[in-house]
Amino acid sequence: MSTPSPAETSGTALTGNDAPPRPAFVTTHWSVVLTAGHNDTPRAQAALANLCQTYWYPLYAYVRRRGHSPEDAQDLTQEFFARLLEHNWVGRADQQKGRFRSFLLSAMNHFLADEWDKARAQKRGGGVPPVPLQFDTAETRYGHEPVDKTTPEQNYERRWALTLLDRVLQRLRSEYEQDGKSELFTALHPCLVGDRTAQPYAELAVKLGVNEGTVKSAVHRLRQRYRQLLRDEIAQTVANPGEVNEELHHLFAALAT
Repeated sequence: MSTPSPAETSGTALTGNDAPPRPAFVTTHWSVVLTAGHNDTPRAQAALANLCQTYWYPLYAYVRRRGHSPEDAQDLTQEFFARLLEHNWVGRADQQKGRFRSFLLSAMNHFLADEWDKARAQKRGGGVPPVPLQFDTAETRYGHEPVDKTTPEQNYERRWALTLLDRVLQRLRSEYEQDGKSELFTALHPCLVGDRTAQPYAELAVKLGVNEGTVKSAVHRLRQRYRQLLRDEIAQTVANPGEVNEELHHLFAALAT
């Protein structure tokens, strides 16, 4: 491995050595919601609304896989989240086994079985402002999904995992953009997948105008930060930090189905 020259390491364009470490989240969003329970708080409501905006699409795809039309799936999903926030259904969640992914699917199944007919007979949302969901892109995304033989539940798990990974990639891209390294991220982010020995380090070195050792170091930092953000994103959807590893394994298993 070649050694980076002083010119290549003097700045932060590739190395980022002088950048302060970003703090990790101390309190996860879902744990905030669970802790509030029936004693609703503005902080818990804001955390729950944020989680809903992030992870609504897997639930929409689940409803579609259950045989509902695009229009009904939109109405169902929007009404579900409105009632989730209005009636604080989080109080039903088991705080010892609380994972937002599982809670959301269970609550939706309960809604579909027991409350949708009643909801259609009432004013939508009960006066609660609707959660802003990007339904304009929902059916396009759903239409691009490959045809498979998985169950609606298995598809939900897979869509959840893909949504989470996309969220992590967006956060990572945003960090590089904030540091003025958009071009670096664009060049290196394909290296997040695949074996390290199969990466085009030499080609990237030529493209970026640095030596191969510098590229390898930059890719190592990119992967390391990606892993940190992945664990942080998962931590925001489980009740306690001890569940992160298990949830990580579960989601990667869902991607393999």
